[in-house]
Amino acid sequence: MSKTKVSSIKAKAKTSIGTRKESSLHRSLKFQYSGLGGETETLTGDYVCDACTAKGELIEVQTGSLGPLKEKVGTLCLNHKVRIIHPIIAQKLIELCDAEGKFLRRRKSPKKGSIWDLFKALVYAPNLPLLDNLTIELAVVDIVEKRIDDGLGSWRRKGIRIADRSISAWHHSVVLKKPKDYFQFIPFKKNERFTARDLGEKAGIDEGLARKTLYTLVKMGLVERPGKLGRSYIYSRSY
Repeated sequence: MSKTKVSSIKAKAKTSIGTRKESSLHRSLKFQYSGLGGETETLTGDYVCDACTAKGELIEVQTGSLGPLKEKVGTLCLNHKVRIIHPIIAQKLIELCDAEGKFLRRRKSPKKGSIWDLFKALVYAPNLPLLDNLTIELAVVDIVEKRIDDGLGSWRRKGIRIADRSISAWHHSVVLKKPKDYFQFIPFKKNERFTARDLGEKAGIDEGLARKTLYTLVKMGLVERPGKLGRSYIYSRSY
């Protein structure tokens, strides 16, 4: 890699906090997991990582799909320990302000998250958990989502935009280090057959999320799909 490219990446690492549109949620997790003696916005090879702990573990905070991390994390894991921090939003409080920033009202979102929401993000990168040196950690938190009614947001929210997300409460974390750790998402015994609907009912999640979960677990080799029952696929644990 040329000296010019290295200098460019270092400059990006130094200035990215100020220039990148980063939510308070992302920033809080980045500093939390960098730990005592760690650093944020660190240059590693061709990549700028969110953080690096004092022990050398690289930290990547990803609030959305894990798909964009496939190439980056795959490369970093060849020579480094990497931890992906994925927040799970247990409860969301929505605060609405007008275009001038004046507070209007607040309400609790009716949607409540669970660790099963991981598979909404992991379905786009189902082979990530198979990488050596990779840990995925779910940080279960409550957040405050600040919205501004200034006409610049999504049409789905009638022009109201999301200005920031910040952590209001920490609950716990779930550490997924090895493929076997994902067996907690298969609440069935060996040789017991089940459908996506069965998983949804047992886990308390909708069938769509159950299908994403099973797709991911099949790709990971933890679940097999031996056949169909009518129009529904049948699944079973691989071991």
